[in-house]
Amino acid sequence: MCIPPPNVTGSLHIGHALTVAIQDALVRWHRMCGDQVLWVPGSDHAGIATQAVVEKQLWKERGVRRHELSREEFLREVWKWKEEKGGEISEQLQALGASLDWDRECFTMDAGSSAAVTEAFVRLYEAGLLYRSQQLVNWSCALRSAISDMEVESRPLPGRTELRLPGCPTPVSFGLLVSVAFPVDGEPGEDAEVVVGTTRPETLPGDVAVAVHPDDSRYTHLHGRQLRHPLTGQLLPLITDSAVQPHVGTGAVKVTPAHSPADAELGARHGLSPRNVIAEDGTMTSLCGDWLQGLHRFVAREKIMSALRERGLFRGLRNHPMVLPICSRSGDVVEYLLKDQWFVRCREMGDRAAQAVESGALELSPSFHQKNWQHWFSHIGDWCVSRQLWWGHRIPAYLVVGEHTKGDKEDCWVVGRTEAEARKIAAELTGKPGTELTLHRDPDVLDTWFSSALFPFAALGWPQETPDLARFYPLSLLETGSDLLLFWVGRMVMLGTQLTGQLPFSKVLLHSMVRDRQGRKMSKSLGNVLDPRDIISGVELQVLEAKLRDGNLDSTELAIAAAAQRKDFPHGIPECGTDALRFALCSHGALGGDLHLSVSEVLSSRHFCNKIWNALRFILNALGEKFVPQPTEELSPSSPMDTWILSRLAHTAWECERGFLARELSLITHALRRFWLHSLCDVYLEAVKPVLLHSPHAPGPPQVLFSCADVGLRLLAPLMPFLAEELWQRLPRRPGGRSAPSICVAPYPAARGLEHWRQPELEQRFSRVQEAVQALRALRATYQLTKARPRVLLQSSEPREQGLFEAFLEPLGTLGHCAAVGLLPPGVAAPSGWAQATLGDTTQVYMELQGLVEPRAHLSLLAARRHKLQKQLDGLMAQTPSDGESEAKRQQRLSSLQLELLKLDKAASHLRQLMDVCPGPGQL
Repeated sequence: MCIPPPNVTGSLHIGHALTVAIQDALVRWHRMCGDQVLWVPGSDHAGIATQAVVEKQLWKERGVRRHELSREEFLREVWKWKEEKGGEISEQLQALGASLDWDRECFTMDAGSSAAVTEAFVRLYEAGLLYRSQQLVNWSCALRSAISDMEVESRPLPGRTELRLPGCPTPVSFGLLVSVAFPVDGEPGEDAEVVVGTTRPETLPGDVAVAVHPDDSRYTHLHGRQLRHPLTGQLLPLITDSAVQPHVGTGAVKVTPAHSPADAELGARHGLSPRNVIAEDGTMTSLCGDWLQGLHRFVAREKIMSALRERGLFRGLRNHPMVLPICSRSGDVVEYLLKDQWFVRCREMGDRAAQAVESGALELSPSFHQKNWQHWFSHIGDWCVSRQLWWGHRIPAYLVVGEHTKGDKEDCWVVGRTEAEARKIAAELTGKPGTELTLHRDPDVLDTWFSSALFPFAALGWPQETPDLARFYPLSLLETGSDLLLFWVGRMVMLGTQLTGQLPFSKVLLHSMVRDRQGRKMSKSLGNVLDPRDIISGVELQVLEAKLRDGNLDSTELAIAAAAQRKDFPHGIPECGTDALRFALCSHGALGGDLHLSVSEVLSSRHFCNKIWNALRFILNALGEKFVPQPTEELSPSSPMDTWILSRLAHTAWECERGFLARELSLITHALRRFWLHSLCDVYLEAVKPVLLHSPHAPGPPQVLFSCADVGLRLLAPLMPFLAEELWQRLPRRPGGRSAPSICVAPYPAARGLEHWRQPELEQRFSRVQEAVQALRALRATYQLTKARPRVLLQSSEPREQGLFEAFLEPLGTLGHCAAVGLLPPGVAAPSGWAQATLGDTTQVYMELQGLVEPRAHLSLLAARRHKLQKQLDGLMAQTPSDGESEAKRQQRLSSLQLELLKLDKAASHLRQLMDVCPGPGQL
């Protein structure tokens, strides 16, 4: 497996911790099963994010902008920052107990990755799958770089919405539709115009036509006519195109091919030349005229609106729900600009990736993600891989200065692994000596996703070696909530299959997104992003607040986040430990919906850890110093209780194995909780305590206790490695056999190897014994027998059930905190004055009360309790019935109160029998 490489700029949050917890549990399980395991660590150079962080640091500490330094000087600063700050993720992974192969740790800018990136670019170019072209790209004016589709956040707006944007002096209003009149040339009068609606009036200078639907009768008489541009007066054609939606707005749309993907396609169909009016920095270009040139595009918007009003061509402004593209990296509105960039042809590779899932060669789990996968690849376009940054893998392409191709129409570009190779290719292409040619390397770098997609191959030595991934159990594990990660897998499958002829893995396991207890997505601006180390070690509120202040939040965001922190963690976060955090994360159904995690859940897991610790302390004390474990295959239970707990242990091993094979770790955590808490601690340990106190005691229970501890800890080890290791090392070693030096390489208990302990029928029947124990404890509670040990009789009309109780009489007394437990033959009358409880239709439980309870005093206590419960019942009965879940809860509470009142009345009746008097009118 490879870890999805986190950005070197950041630190791991709870979502990452879930990924690590699941991956490490799977890795440790495979390792304990005897498999060879390779789990590769690494981090991503995060081109945009890292460059932004270093630029901010340079400005904050030295007052220096990036362009005041040379490229080499700036890159030295980035590497320096990486060496100083980039180790935090490794520290977090180690704190989480991730058993990674640290000798193979990779960074997507190291020498091996650089060689892989260059080789991949060259091979794709030589295969005709990589080309340079002028096309519309997603452009972040704040970053002055192209960005990927996955870095564009589609933000729905219900109508007028004001946003503050980077570089813009005032808030900008969006969600408004502006109506603009385009006069018909040669037609005087107000009716001789075509009105179009636009949410982007700043792009009006880039309009080259107005389009209508050919069947729209409102404009039939204008087909082939010319319109006057409302700002410049230039003539624009009115064209017809079936892509126009006649029922939307006025049915007429302005065409701006240089700044709209849809308009670019329409313009290409009609041979319209695009007109670039927005520059890389988000200002207006010289094509807009002196009155707009150099203005911020959203400042220019207001100036254009004023000009339209002055010219009498403004026709209205209204609210308009829309989706606004926002750069997730900078918060700026994304522009669509025509740029010369490098693109990867994705259709053929995408078809192969879709086929891999359809054929079953690549398994997506849960399977419902297959639909999204197929939809994504069926709509995939070519991938722009150029980024206008300094930090990243520089594109291995060279412009041959002064040379052209395709009839002197296009610049001459060559691609090579080195400049020498590129120069040789250029010489062959131009027919000139290489020494006479001037080559300029492309200043752009490659999209970070390009190197990330090669991560598993580069980590295993490609291109110097082609890893045989079929030898492995290749698996990737991702967070479902992030489309970015599915995007990463898609790119990895496409490039990996093309370059090496094999899939990078055979499974993709998509787990849930971790949200806070209120269901909110983790966000720094909300103050709910938690460093896993803060939950592991605990942290004071003041430290959490200091971390917020050290971040990059503005003052408004900082205030909101700090208030949220004070509300959620008024006393900070208590120390929970690594094992508790891992166990809590794995306890959720990680392959289903979103996971809502609270610190209280992790604390519950910490209490579970404490319970295991105390159980082992008891077991080790019971075993003593001279205890010698028997081989597992020789262990023979000496009592029904021994038989039952060993069967429960074997069943737990089966459930854990099933959970690992299904990669559903919540099945494992639930099985382990049931065994350790409810089977071992609550039942077996309590039941055998009297047996262990006898001297000499039977040899069976200690051997059984050892097996429960040994097998139980090995079952637990993949999820709680630290606790399991510490306690397992304290267990006595079996003689003769060669024991493992660590639990992490000890054999994982195989269900088949413990099958001889399975007694499913006994387990099912023992549940009846547990029901009897609960009935005894309920009777003790009703009569408040805190210290007394009453005698008990069980009476069953079923001979088989009578035999079951007979086999467990001593544990019944111990677990029910009673004295002697006996059997009352069927048909024999119950002793007078004994409390009674019913188990189903076949069994009665009787408990002696005489001499243990003061009836008159206890009756008054019961009366008070009954009065309180009756008042609650009357209040619920008086409520007006409602629909849905609330009414179901009300009915459930009604039933519970009525049952409790019935028990109290029955208890009062028994107490009166003890008093041997008839109840007076004032009594209960």
